[in-house]
Amino acid sequence: MANVVKKRAGVRRRHRRVRKKVFGTPERPRLCVYRSVKHIYAQVIDDVAGRSLLAVSTLSEPLKGNLGGTNKRDAAARVGTLLAEKARTAGITAVCFDRGGRKYHGRVKTLAEAARKGGLQF
Repeated sequence: MANVVKKRAGVRRRHRRVRKKVFGTPERPRLCVYRSVKHIYAQVIDDVAGRSLLAVSTLSEPLKGNLGGTNKRDAAARVGTLLAEKARTAGITAVCFDRGGRKYHGRVKTLAEAARKGGLQF
């Protein structure tokens, strides 16, 4: 139990450090990634207006029923691809990446690479 508390404290500490530097504007919104044990969530946020422009997760309607039998990294890649597709249709080409206090590897890295491959620049 003590290890879990330390791990969460580290994530919070890293997240505060990242958020000091990363800020989304209307021209270049922030791509925020949140990873839970089962799912991964990504949203594009305009911090100036204080609103979310679009959001995609493994629970989103296009992906929800189609992820059966895939591992978590493949699901993260699909979320990144769908996010890039939705961002293109919304006219968003460049974002700044907020990894949410998580280290840049595993599912977070897979989502980011899929979004880059889909056409987002960051």
